[in-house]
Amino acid sequence: MRRPDELRALVERYLDDLALTPELGGLADAVRYALDGGGKRIRPVLCLATGEAAGATAAELLPAAAAVELVHTFSLVHDDLPALDDDDERRGRPSTHVRFGEGVAVIAGDALLAEAFRLALAYETPLVGRELAASTLGMIGGQHLDITGAGAGPGLDRLKTGRLFEAAVGCGLWVAGVPEREQGAWRAFAAELGPLFQLVDDILDGDGAAELHGEEGARALADAAAARARAHLDEIEADTSVLAEIVSGLAVRTS
Repeated sequence: MRRPDELRALVERYLDDLALTPELGGLADAVRYALDGGGKRIRPVLCLATGEAAGATAAELLPAAAAVELVHTFSLVHDDLPALDDDDERRGRPSTHVRFGEGVAVIAGDALLAEAFRLALAYETPLVGRELAASTLGMIGGQHLDITGAGAGPGLDRLKTGRLFEAAVGCGLWVAGVPEREQGAWRAFAAELGPLFQLVDDILDGDGAAELHGEEGARALADAAAARARAHLDEIEADTSVLAEIVSGLAVRTS
């Protein structure tokens, strides 16, 4: 089994070599700028680790893993816009709308989303595309709740943050051909990752759960989510050691 750093290297090479749709023309520069903005590639690595544990090869999984990352990048490009979070920087450099203008950023995000589904729909099974679509709609619904003030707390976090973690696992399972009736423990594992990620984010930022429960209380909640995730992995009859390593990395991350 390949370790997370090895899987990340596979993702980076695949994204570097990814041929964007020719019709994008000059827009490809903005799309590539957003996609090359760094980050830990947690979601595509999770997709690869899940699929490999379930019996698929990296070559089979990489289009799905990249599709998940493209949806994530689309969400970041749009989140940074002045109409939403109004962030001028993303990972230490100008946000896409600052670098290319708001209009170009909007359609670059649109292009990232379309490219994601071009990859997801390349599989013979439609289930990869359906998984990604359902999770993307959930994420968008969570963003709507956020900007309208209509939701907060774990329910919002599961939609806005958690759904793409669930998609990463789900897409890996579909590519590996795992029947739906055998996905229960995998899905239960995936459902813990969004809360874990968000709780650690809150601890690092000093807001959300850290503000509500205090840093120690938020850390206890994060540790409990990580423990539940590991317990679900123990229920799976496969080598899930790499997934357990990913959980540990999420629990102790510092950025």
